[in-house]
Amino acid sequence: MSEEDRVFTRCARRLIPFMLLVYITNYIDRVNVGFAALTMNRDLGFSPAIFGFGAGIFFVGYFVFQVPASIAVRRVGARFGMFLILAFWGILSAANALVRDAASFYALRFLLGVAEAGFFPSAIFYLTQWFPSAYRARFTAGFIIAQPLSFVIGGPLSIFILGMNDAYGLHGWQWLFLLEGLPAALFAFAVLAFLPNGPAEASWLSDSDKKVIAARFAAEDAPVQHKAQHNLWKALGDGRVLVLALILLGINTGAFGVELWLPQIAHGMGFSNLTIALVVALPFLASIGAMIFWGRSSDARNERAWHVVLPVLLAACGFAVAGLTQNHVVGLLALSCVVISILSVRGPFWCVPPSFLSGPAAAGGIALINATGNLGGFVGPSFVGLLKSQTGGYASAMIALALVLLLSAVAMLAVGKAMAEPTRRQAHV
Repeated sequence: MSEEDRVFTRCARRLIPFMLLVYITNYIDRVNVGFAALTMNRDLGFSPAIFGFGAGIFFVGYFVFQVPASIAVRRVGARFGMFLILAFWGILSAANALVRDAASFYALRFLLGVAEAGFFPSAIFYLTQWFPSAYRARFTAGFIIAQPLSFVIGGPLSIFILGMNDAYGLHGWQWLFLLEGLPAALFAFAVLAFLPNGPAEASWLSDSDKKVIAARFAAEDAPVQHKAQHNLWKALGDGRVLVLALILLGINTGAFGVELWLPQIAHGMGFSNLTIALVVALPFLASIGAMIFWGRSSDARNERAWHVVLPVLLAACGFAVAGLTQNHVVGLLALSCVVISILSVRGPFWCVPPSFLSGPAAAGGIALINATGNLGGFVGPSFVGLLKSQTGGYASAMIALALVLLLSAVAMLAVGKAMAEPTRRQAHV
């Protein structure tokens, strides 16, 4: 192992596990509503359309406040900014236990989206300050495996907590929101103690380690930085940023369309709540290895576009099979393929924006892409809920989501070609 590999591996071992733990908590608080719905919808009389709209409105608040929150975090520093985000989202997630009707459900989900808005883009930008592009896909994937882990851990945990129904006069879904929401508020204080704002402030790095990091960034970024976009407002109007935002919108429409409905899809097939926890957890468990492998492959080949396109196309095929088959086993296997494929996209995808953005432009551009993309969390669940209410089944929704992913794959091919063209021209000069 080279000196550079040793230093960056040390940084990853120090930072990634803690950030992973925080993101697991974040994602559980975001998607646990899918498990709460197994009893909450019955207790409160929510229709599929009400649940789908309420589950998705989280992402409206998330969209509106993401860019401002991300810029604010960059100005106050990662430590204090993430402290505030975790504290507020933990309190609001637990407050979902107070839902009484559709209006309060919509309001609290919207406010939770506002509270969580700055976390993910700030975390991605934070990682770009520690890891140069040659290491970025694998370590970003190491952070984003929190998404599948949240289902592996959160599924059985949520089913267990739902079993606490009527304990101390509370419904099981109320205990679910309380016990899974409050840990985020506690992690807020751990952020202050554990996360330095950047390598220069890390007391656990020696002066020589800091010099290695600085030298690697200087050597790797020098050919790129003179072409990179630094201006925030120009970045927000950059065509590449806008197209990447739409691509992520399509990907997340498919992702959240399956993730937030998968427990109820399995329930509709006749599985018990305990079996549902296993059925939901397995594809997410399998996706962890797939994400790490695909991130390493992307770094080793220094290639991003096809590492996004191929899994998206595979996920589209999975949705198509799930929509056309009448066999429950085949349908679940197809949806498992969707989950694994879409999650494998994440590491390579988030290496694309920092390749042409830097400084404030990177913070704002990443936030805009993520904010727009996460509107898919509103579109996907709402769309599935609407079609389920109209047709009584999931087939038409699955076919529609397959078409959305197909469009995203085509758009990513176009972006990859456009970004590769200047490099080809320079190679021929």
